[in-house]
Amino acid sequence: MKKLSVLLLAVAMVAPGIAAQISQAAGYKQEYKLSTVLGKPFPWGNAGERWAELVREKTAGRINIKMYPGASLVGGDQTKEFTSIRQGAIDLAIGSTINWSPQVQELNLFSMPFLMPDYKAIDALTKGQVGDELFKILASKDVVPLAWGENGFRELSNSKRAIRSPEDLKGLKIRVVGSPLFLDSFTALGANPTQMSWADAVPALSSGAVDGQENPLTVFMAAKLYSAANQKFLTLWGYVADPLIFVVNKEVWESWSAEDQAAVKEAAEQAGEECIAEARQGLLPPDYPLISEIEGHGVTVVTLSEAHKAEFKAATRPVYEKWAEEIGPELVKKAEESIAASRQP
Repeated sequence: MKKLSVLLLAVAMVAPGIAAQISQAAGYKQEYKLSTVLGKPFPWGNAGERWAELVREKTAGRINIKMYPGASLVGGDQTKEFTSIRQGAIDLAIGSTINWSPQVQELNLFSMPFLMPDYKAIDALTKGQVGDELFKILASKDVVPLAWGENGFRELSNSKRAIRSPEDLKGLKIRVVGSPLFLDSFTALGANPTQMSWADAVPALSSGAVDGQENPLTVFMAAKLYSAANQKFLTLWGYVADPLIFVVNKEVWESWSAEDQAAVKEAAEQAGEECIAEARQGLLPPDYPLISEIEGHGVTVVTLSEAHKAEFKAATRPVYEKWAEEIGPELVKKAEESIAASRQP
């Protein structure tokens, strides 16, 4: 009888904990939808798969995430992704600052032509006061930003000729993302910018409907644009970079326990660091093996000298000044100062 009483007491003590776990699990979705524009084998898609894997591990299976690449949750229109996250149609996303800039004007900062000269400059923004400020802005828009990733510097390729000056760009049809700032930049350079989603870009390049595109070199290689789209000329100009942001819908975030919130954030930070490392692989000094690999596919690679780059900067300076006002002069100034400080020995 005494043993039975002890057993019943133990059950009574444990039951509330079990009930709490059952209650918590009941409030969770069986599966959460994660949106990305690119899937595997691109670093962006790899980051999505990795985040999902780490979350599953760190939450002991309480949170299960399925990645939907190709912006498929918004019919392939990547510029609608951020709105869908806010509305709850998407639970989580790893989004491009470019694609979300139509809804979050301040994210256009990273698309300012020739603002960031190197990776140290990107890090100075994302890991400093500017990054903190941008996260606060995002947090006011029904999402919870958790970590930075990276798609990389966007380089210019085409099927017609080597590009060494703005004059060489004149008349070329260049595919660009759905951003007014990109349209302004390429118009200022004399090109004919053509806005289209990534899903439409490769077929358009392959058919010759457009002549060129701009994207990180990891995208250029993973999509085999040198053969699939006849992009035989590549110019390394590093005119803008494309950081990625890991976010969760605010209502979804608030439905999780504090323990699981911490686990999801930790997983995002780890996946983000791995994403950045992968996006920069083969592109860090003193060796650039990825460039040699690209040349091995018969691509003519042009690396702009500072003198040639100055011509492009001058041509796009009016665009820079116009968009500095749109983005916010104080934020742009803070970014410029952060980058300048990063260049000090």
